[in-house]
Amino acid sequence: MKKTTTSQSAFFNLRVLIGLLIVLVGVFLALVGFGAFSAQAQQKQRIITTSNDPLVPAGFDCSKIHELGIDRQENMRAGAIMIACGIAQGGAPSVLETVSQAIQRTLAPLAYGGTDVDLITGTETFPDITQSETFSWTNPDNPNQIVVAYNDSRGRFANPINISGASVSTDGGTTFTRLTATGGQSPFRNTLGDPVILFNKPSQTWFAIFLDVGCGGQGIGGYKSTNPSDPNSWTHFCVHTASFDDRESGWADNNPSSPFFGRMYVSWNDFNVGGGALFVRVSTDNGLTWTPHQLTTGSPFIRDVQITGDLATGDLYVAGMNEGGGGTAGPRSNRMFRSTDGGSTWTNTYTGPNFTGPSDGSLCSDNSYFAAIFSGYWRHMGWGEPGAINHVVHYVYAQHGTGNDPGDVYYIRSTDSGVTFSAPLKLNTDSTTRPQWQPNLSVSSGGTVFAMWYDARESTSCQKGNPAVPCYRMWGRKSTDNGVTWLADDMFSDVVTPLPGQPDPGIVGCYAGDYDYGSALATDHISAWVDGRVPINGQSQQDAFFDKEPASAAANITLSAAGRKVGGINTVRLTWSGATSTNIDVYRNGVVIATTPNDGSYTDSTGTTGRARFTYKVCEAGTSTCSNEVTVRFRP
Repeated sequence: MKKTTTSQSAFFNLRVLIGLLIVLVGVFLALVGFGAFSAQAQQKQRIITTSNDPLVPAGFDCSKIHELGIDRQENMRAGAIMIACGIAQGGAPSVLETVSQAIQRTLAPLAYGGTDVDLITGTETFPDITQSETFSWTNPDNPNQIVVAYNDSRGRFANPINISGASVSTDGGTTFTRLTATGGQSPFRNTLGDPVILFNKPSQTWFAIFLDVGCGGQGIGGYKSTNPSDPNSWTHFCVHTASFDDRESGWADNNPSSPFFGRMYVSWNDFNVGGGALFVRVSTDNGLTWTPHQLTTGSPFIRDVQITGDLATGDLYVAGMNEGGGGTAGPRSNRMFRSTDGGSTWTNTYTGPNFTGPSDGSLCSDNSYFAAIFSGYWRHMGWGEPGAINHVVHYVYAQHGTGNDPGDVYYIRSTDSGVTFSAPLKLNTDSTTRPQWQPNLSVSSGGTVFAMWYDARESTSCQKGNPAVPCYRMWGRKSTDNGVTWLADDMFSDVVTPLPGQPDPGIVGCYAGDYDYGSALATDHISAWVDGRVPINGQSQQDAFFDKEPASAAANITLSAAGRKVGGINTVRLTWSGATSTNIDVYRNGVVIATTPNDGSYTDSTGTTGRARFTYKVCEAGTSTCSNEVTVRFRP
C-alpha cells in the first residue's frame, strides 16, 4: 500500500509541479513582454556613475542611447558606450572547430592586381590587434608615396586613447611601414578612428582625419604632415568641434585646371543636429579654416556614405543612403547630392528606388539597427562609393540577392552630372548564392573605372576566427571606357582568406570595418581591405591589406604567365596581347629585366631553384603603358 500510495502521491505532486511551472513560465514571459525582466530595459535605465574607459563619459545616462542616435552611429565610441550600458558585447576570441580545409591560394595569374601587401608591420599585442576600415590616397606629385589610414585598436586602452593608424609606402605600394611613434602607438593621439587621408597639393601636406577627442569630445580633426613617413612630424588640427559626429568622408581637389583647385572637403553626420543631419565642411586655405554647409535636416536620417569630386570639373558629389529605419526589412534608397560651386550650395539631384539591403537575415549581434551577414557578425547596410569625371558619375553599392543570396554588388552610371542614373548592373556574375558585399570604386583621370568588393563565391561556409576555413577573396571588375562597358569580373586579392575574428573586448563584437575608400591617379587604382590570413594566437584576426590595379589605357595589354622547371631552374613563360609598340619592357618584381621585340612572348630563366615567387608586368618600351601584373610561385 505504501508503495502504491507513494506512487500516486508522486504522480500527483509531479502534476502540481508541472502546473505551477507552466504558470510561472507564463508569468515570467508576460513580465519580459512588459520589460520587467528585460536586460536591455534595465541596462538602458542605468547611469554610468564612474568610468575607467576614456570612451565612456562618467554620468552617461544609458536611457538616452536611442535619443542621441548612438544606436545608429558606427564609431568606436558609440560601440564602447553600448558595451558599458550592457547592450552590446565586446569582441572575444573565437571558439574554433576542427576542420580539414586550408586557405586556398591560386597558382594561376590573377586577372586584376599584383601582390597583396600587409599594411600591419611591427609588434602586435593580443587582444588589441584589430585593424580594418581603410582609406587610401596617393601623392599626385610623387605616385610612389601612398598613405593608407585605418582603424587600429592597439591604442584602445592607451593614455591618451588612440584607435587610429596609418601605413606609408615610398615605393609605389610594394612595401609599407605602419607609423609608430615613441611610446609604441600611432602619431594620432586622442583620436577614435573612422579614417580619412588626403593630400593637399598646394601646400604639399598630408591630412589624416578621424573622429577626434581633442575637437570637442567627438568632433572631427586629426594630424597633418609634409613628411608622412616620420611619425614625429604630424601636428594636430580640428575640422569641426562637436560631441556626436560620425561617419566622416573626405576629398581633395588636386587638379590645377579645376576652378576649385586646392580645396578640401569633409562630409559627416552630426547627431547633435536633427538626429544625424548631413554636413560638409570646406577649406579654401589649405586646411587652416573650415566652413560648414548643411545638406539635410536629419529627418529622414540619410547616412553619409562617401564624398567625391569630378576629376575634371571640380563638381562635388556626396552619396547618401536612406536606411529605412534600419534592420533587414527597412527599404534602402540611394541619394546623390551635388555642388557646382565648390561646396557652398548643395542639391539633392537623385533619389533612387527602394531596394532590400544585403544580409543573411541576421541583425548585428550588438545593435539590432544594423543588418548583418555571417550570423550577426559583419554589419553592412549596402554602402558603397561614388566617383566622377567629365560629368559622368559612377556609384557602386550592395543589395540583397535573389532568393537566399545574402548580397550582390551593383553599379549605376549617370551622364548628366548625377540627375538620372542607368538601370543597375550586377557586377558579380557568379551563379552561387554566396554573398558579395561592401564594394568601393575609383575613377582615374584617363577614364578607367575599377570596382572592388568582398566575395565569398569560392567558399561553401565561413567560420569566424578559424584560420583553416577559407571564406572570401577580394574580387574586382574594370571599365576602360568610363563605365560604358565592363571587362569580366575576376580575382583581385591573392588568397581566399578566413573570416577574421574580432577579439578586442574594447571594440564591439559585431565589427569588421564599415567601408574601404579607393582612389586613383593616372597610373593606378589603389585600395585596401580587411583580411584574415595572418593568425595570431592561433586565430584569424583583422589585418589591413593593400593592392593596386593599373589605371592607364595600357590596361588593354593582357599578360599571362606559366611557370615550369627547366634543368632545375625556375623558368617563366610570358605571353601578352594588346600592345602596339615596337618593343616591350619586361618587369620582374618591379625591375626591368629585358627589353624585347613585341612578338607576344618572352621566356625568363630566373636563375633560381627551389621555392620562389615572382611578379611580372610588361610595358610598351619607355612608357607607363603597362599590362596587368601576374604572380608565379614555385614550390621546392
